[in-house]
Amino acid sequence: MSVLITAADLAADLSEPVLLDVRWQLGGPPGRPAYEGGHLPGAVYVDLDTELAGPAGPGGRHPLPDPEAFGAAMRRAGVREGRPVVVYDGGQGWAAARAWWLLRWAGHRRVRVLDGGLAAWEGGLTREVPVPEPGDFVPRPGGMPLLDAADAARLAREGLLLDARAGERYRGEVEPIDPVGGHIPGAVSAPTTENVTPAGLLRAPGELRERFTALGAAEGTPVGVYCGSGVSGAHTVLALATTGIEAALYAGSWSEWTADPTRPVATGPQPG
Repeated sequence: MSVLITAADLAADLSEPVLLDVRWQLGGPPGRPAYEGGHLPGAVYVDLDTELAGPAGPGGRHPLPDPEAFGAAMRRAGVREGRPVVVYDGGQGWAAARAWWLLRWAGHRRVRVLDGGLAAWEGGLTREVPVPEPGDFVPRPGGMPLLDAADAARLAREGLLLDARAGERYRGEVEPIDPVGGHIPGAVSAPTTENVTPAGLLRAPGELRERFTALGAAEGTPVGVYCGSGVSGAHTVLALATTGIEAALYAGSWSEWTADPTRPVATGPQPG
């Protein structure tokens, strides 16, 4: 099943999928007021910080949620086992990719992201907040490959570990959020912002494959991705999926890595 759906294809049948509005932006503002100001008809708001992540702590700023709590949140939103789900955000794609990845990791097999998010939608919006019939989705974790800190370190040595943050954060020139700047030794810089066109749509699979091949993705090479807290990295996992490359996500990402001061940190541009 494709990981994306176009606005035109979604508009052709809004009644079929469960629609989840996951608008979120690093550093705010909160997404709920934007949702209440207008959203796709039938869409239910899901909060990234509290429903698509567990409490911040040693596991990072957005650790994976408890599967039971995540399942309860998805059932409240009307997610059903056999019914397709479409997730969207304001257009950046990061939050939608996080929701896509979590649902796939939890075992839901029919999840797609609205390409371009709400910014690509040309239909009408509503302020009516739906009360969905409770869903029946029960998470079965393991549907997507997942890395812990030790796995990420090993993959940086033996495979390809992509750092999806901005280049200046990778190089350690600035670090606005986490306690230490830099990157996991051996990781390759691959900013998530380069996955999309100027219009905010995901680049064509051929373009993306060319990009990731240039970064070291080759047949037989295991690929992993991390970012600051497991949100923008999910977007790169999604982008890789459109090219047929399965990548693992280090969900704890840099915020977990730097929570342990004994873990090594590299700075500066990548060699070569």
